[in-house]
Amino acid sequence: MKIQIDSGFHLTYCTNIHPGEEWKKVFLNLEQYIPILKAQLSPTKPFGVGLRLADVAARELLEGDNLTQFQAWLTEQNLYVFTLNGFPYGGFHHQVVKDQVYAPDWSKQERLDYTMRLTKIIAALLPEGMDGGISTLPLSYKPWWKEDKSLSDTVLKDSSFNLTLLVEEMVRLQEETGKLLHIDLEPEPDGLIENADEVIDFFQNWLLPMGGAYLAERLGISPESAEAKILDHVRVCYDTCHFAVEYEEPALVFSRFQSAGIKIGKIQISAALKVILPQDYEDRNQVFERLRPFAESTYLHQVIERRYDGGFYHYPDLGIALAQLEKSPAQEWRTHFHVPIFIHDYQLLQSTQDDIITVLKLLQENPTCQHLEIETYTWDVLPAEMKMDLLASIQREYEWVLGRMSAGSINSKVSVL
Repeated sequence: MKIQIDSGFHLTYCTNIHPGEEWKKVFLNLEQYIPILKAQLSPTKPFGVGLRLADVAARELLEGDNLTQFQAWLTEQNLYVFTLNGFPYGGFHHQVVKDQVYAPDWSKQERLDYTMRLTKIIAALLPEGMDGGISTLPLSYKPWWKEDKSLSDTVLKDSSFNLTLLVEEMVRLQEETGKLLHIDLEPEPDGLIENADEVIDFFQNWLLPMGGAYLAERLGISPESAEAKILDHVRVCYDTCHFAVEYEEPALVFSRFQSAGIKIGKIQISAALKVILPQDYEDRNQVFERLRPFAESTYLHQVIERRYDGGFYHYPDLGIALAQLEKSPAQEWRTHFHVPIFIHDYQLLQSTQDDIITVLKLLQENPTCQHLEIETYTWDVLPAEMKMDLLASIQREYEWVLGRMSAGSINSKVSVL
C-alpha cells in the first residue's frame, strides 16, 4: 500500500512468515491472507505484496503460464509486487534452518542462478514507474571462513563477480523495459558483511573496483559510469532489527552510506530482543528463565553483548550465550530474534522498537528509501504465551507502522492511497 502522498512510501509485509516452499503452497497462502488484509487496510486502493519465493517456487512460477496467471490474479485483486525476499534459498519453516539459511552463498553459481530467476519474475510483475528490489543474504556466513582470511577473500572476490553478472542482466532489462531493478544486500550479525563498516569496505575495496572494471569492458563505458550502474543496482536492505543488534545508530549509518554513494533499497521493519543485565546473580537467573524459551531450534539467534568497559562480544546463538550469562561481564544483550514490532516490553525483556521509530522519523525527514517491509517471521517459534492469531497480528503490525508514520509525519501529511 502507498502511504504519504508527498514521499510515496510503499508498505508491505514479507510473506516469508507463511510456511511453504512450492509455488502452489505460496499462492494458497496469498489467497488466504492478502485479500482479507487488503479489505481491512486498503479496501479501495492498490495493496502491495512483499513476495518470498524459494528456489523451487521461482522455478515453478516461471513454468508454463503460471506467471501470466499470477499477474492476472494480482490485477483482479488490485495488488502489486514491488519487492521480493531472495534471502532463504530453500526451506524456512518447520525444519532446522540455522546457518544453512546462508547456503548457497554468493560465491556459488546456484545463488546467482536463483537470483536471476527472481530478477526475471520481478521484472514481469513490477508496475510501471516503480523501482523493484530483491533482498538477499550478506554474501555468506562469517564463521564458515573466520579461521582462514584467504578463504574469506576468495568468497568476497567470487561474490563480487557474481553480483556484477547480475548487475549486467539488470542493466539489460532496464534498457529493454525501462524498469530499474536492484539487489539489496541484507547485513546481519555474523554475516560476512554485518555492519556499516563492512558494507562500505565491501563496496569500496571489492565490488566497485572489480565490478567496475568488468562492466566497463563489457558495456563499452567508462569505469566511472560502470561504478554508477553498480551503485544503482546493488543496494542495502536495512533491517532495523539487525542494525539494532549491532548497536549502530540509524542516523549515522544512513549518513555514512550516503557519503559512500551506497543506496538503501529496502527498509525491513523488525524488532530485536534486548535486556539490560543486572549484576545480581538471582536477578540474572530470572533473566535466564525469561530468555530460555527464545532459544529455539529453528533459526540462528545471534547475541551481541555490550560490556561495561565499552567493548562488545558476539555469541553465535542464544543457547550458547545463555550458558555464559551467569559470569558474563555484559551490561546489555541484544538478540537477533524478530519479535512483534508493536510490543516494547516483555516483562524483564524489551525490544528495539525505539530504533524502528527513529528510522521512520529519519525517512520522513529525508525519504531516501520508499520501500518498507514488515518482517516478523517468527510467529511459529515465539514462546507460547506470546502467540496470537496470525492474521490479527499482521494487521496490528501494519496499524502500528501507519500510526507511527502519522504521529511523526511532517505537517501530518499522511494518508493511505
